[in-house]
Amino acid sequence: MMAGELTIGVLQMRPLSTYLQEEISKRFLLFKYWQVPPDLRREFLAEHAASIKAVVADGVRGADSDLIDALPHLEIVSSHSSGLDKTDLNKCRENGIRVTYTPHAMTDDVADLAILLALATMRRICGADTFVRRVPLMLLQFSGKSVGIIGLGRIGSAIARRAEAFGCSISYHSRQPKPNLRYKYCSSVIDLASNSQILIVASALTQETHHIVNREVIDALGEDGIIVNIARGSQIDESELVSALAERRLGGAGLDVLEHEPEVPDLLSKLDNVVLSPHVGANTSETRKAMADLVVGNLEAYFSNKPLLTPVL
Repeated sequence: MMAGELTIGVLQMRPLSTYLQEEISKRFLLFKYWQVPPDLRREFLAEHAASIKAVVADGVRGADSDLIDALPHLEIVSSHSSGLDKTDLNKCRENGIRVTYTPHAMTDDVADLAILLALATMRRICGADTFVRRVPLMLLQFSGKSVGIIGLGRIGSAIARRAEAFGCSISYHSRQPKPNLRYKYCSSVIDLASNSQILIVASALTQETHHIVNREVIDALGEDGIIVNIARGSQIDESELVSALAERRLGGAGLDVLEHEPEVPDLLSKLDNVVLSPHVGANTSETRKAMADLVVGNLEAYFSNKPLLTPVL
């Protein structure tokens, strides 16, 4: 099969960008899953199962077990994300389905947002915008603080480099120590939190990292500590986080992701020691275009029998 044949069906799970839809439509037969009413999706998939050979997923909606079962001719999942927790990788492996993602395109933007959230939380930018003419605020300095990073992969490393530019000391926790690094390795997240003033979550969501930040970790960080999450919401026990923020057992939080997004706990939205953003870590025009180009490039490569650009499976 050649990539230019519009007989190859591509099921895109969510709208993402107009540019991506246009680029897919130039090369493939695009099916827009988000436009199908939920009560008609089973019939829709059955009707088009013979045509759909690819799925375009993302960090919110992936190819889960039920979707894979409904698409017996599925050959590739090209994910518009770096995280793959919404796609059933084991099932893809069992069925010989290739999987690609867009890891490098979003590294800088997500790392930038992590620093932005830390600064905005500590300097209370949102509150200052409201109260600057009425109530003087006592703010916190970011420069020179001790920063602990959970997950020192591409994004975690990029965050560390940015924090170093502010004179921050860096510690990290990962499955294993990284060789040839000057950063301090902590064998547990509690140890990392105990030695940090700012704790940044930058790891992938797995069974092991689900609720990796729990009450013990929050208490170890302490009443002056700041938590920043640009990874996945489920890596923090959200109920414990909200309680700690409300009771001032934690100094503040900057959150780009939530455990049950798009739902925001009522109490969380009312707290003045929280900065919230709606999962927009990679939401710049430059990065969205780069991610879209990778998604399409992987599809083109696969259906042209060329090596995948960013393979996972």
